[in-house]
Amino acid sequence: MTGSTPYRSLRGIPAVVALLAIGAVGCSEVSDAVDTAKDGAKTVARQRSVFSLDTGDCYNPSGKAEGTAYTVEIVPCDEAHEGQVVGEFAIDKGVEYPGDDGIATVADDRCPVEAQKYAADTWALPKGVALFYYTPTKESWATGDRAVSCTYTAEKGTFSGTLETAKSLKPEQNTYLKGSNALYEALWANQSENDTVEDDLPGYKAQAKAVAAALDAHVEGLDGIEGTEVGKLRATLTKAAGNWKKAANAADADTFYLAYDSAFTGIDPNKSVAAREELGLATTVPADEAEVWAS
Repeated sequence: MTGSTPYRSLRGIPAVVALLAIGAVGCSEVSDAVDTAKDGAKTVARQRSVFSLDTGDCYNPSGKAEGTAYTVEIVPCDEAHEGQVVGEFAIDKGVEYPGDDGIATVADDRCPVEAQKYAADTWALPKGVALFYYTPTKESWATGDRAVSCTYTAEKGTFSGTLETAKSLKPEQNTYLKGSNALYEALWANQSENDTVEDDLPGYKAQAKAVAAALDAHVEGLDGIEGTEVGKLRATLTKAAGNWKKAANAADADTFYLAYDSAFTGIDPNKSVAAREELGLATTVPADEAEVWAS
């Protein structure tokens, strides 16, 4: 899924607390004003430059979730918050600024990978959370800024608790998620820009080849995991891999379509729910994935 891009900035804006003038007002109003002042002071005390974000930080954007950002409010993860940093990396693109689109392309590719190292089970994410990232601007690039901070941010409302799951995973859970994540990454990362196979048969065949390879690796990983449902899923995915290979080797669009229908159905996320339950993983198919296979 492509994240939106809230950019960092070279210049910081100092946080300011509004001073409340308390005149001849009732006791309850004084109390409310004092509480408001305390809340404002606490918010300011939690402000941190967006350049100093660390993986694991839970935060609230200062202003809109998208656009130029200078500071964020860092909060304890057990409090309601709008986002959490789930990965970081540095762009290695030489001395010239690659442009907004160039940086976005790199972030689109890398942030899902970095995020999965921290929050490996995307099915366990709170509803309505999407991948965002903070990136350098042209001005901050000139000062040596190369860092990208990947975050999961609530598109509406807030969520509570940390999204970190990687450290608590059992070996078999980690093996399953590694294979599953790579499978769907191969599917979407290699999607042709053309809507029909007739317009780009080589592109669709390349996607099928990538998916088949990811499936082979996933099935190999599942070979070492015990469980009745895992065994059933392994058989289903083995069959699906065969159909993806047929699609990858198709001589024409008609032959591709014949293989593709069964191939795509074979990796329907709903087919993995029972195995996930057996492994102790989240079992609710994310809404965006459910919609794709439902259609």
